[in-house]
Amino acid sequence: MKHFSLFFSGFFLLAALLWTGAAPALSATDNGIKILILGDSLSAGLGVDPDHAYPALVQEMLNKKGLQGIRITNGSISGSTSASALSRLKWFLKAKPNILVLALGANDGLRGLSTSEMTRNLEATIVLAKQNNIRVILAGMEIPPNYGPEYARAFREVFSFLADKHKIPFIPFLLKDVAGRPSLNQADGIHPNRDGHKIIAATVLGCILEQL
Repeated sequence: MKHFSLFFSGFFLLAALLWTGAAPALSATDNGIKILILGDSLSAGLGVDPDHAYPALVQEMLNKKGLQGIRITNGSISGSTSASALSRLKWFLKAKPNILVLALGANDGLRGLSTSEMTRNLEATIVLAKQNNIRVILAGMEIPPNYGPEYARAFREVFSFLADKHKIPFIPFLLKDVAGRPSLNQADGIHPNRDGHKIIAATVLGCILEQL
């Protein structure tokens, strides 16, 4: 996997189809706001202690801001692709999340899977979330240039296309300021280390706060 080290100068995310209703407004002072993060190994925190993965760090940052009523559930699974997104969200609906951070697609790209299929998977998940009054934050990704410029471009554009189409908040690149920097990544050159997760947490936190 060493040849993937250079590729992470950009990474992934999602959108929705038929339903265009707006989710109810949230307030940062509300108690019981639930945030669900659905991702892969990058969000699961592969290679670091769970307390040092960015979802836990975002929770810590929220607590320090006096927003203890906001709770984060990390539903991320290492190795997962966009194909699992819809079924996983269905399972978590019983917890009634208010915000979904959708951070899947990286493994689709690494495996060279169809971008059309990835679009359908992410869009169906966004639609289901909106139907259940869940605000969606889509996290984008990019793939290594060795996959070819056409595929790399098509992969990257899936996320911006869905964000524009469904008018949802968008993080263009989850690994912004982290990808490609050895000091912020583990030996595989792909997964962030503790310092890298701190930067990702700040990026995700900023987008979450904009939704409150």
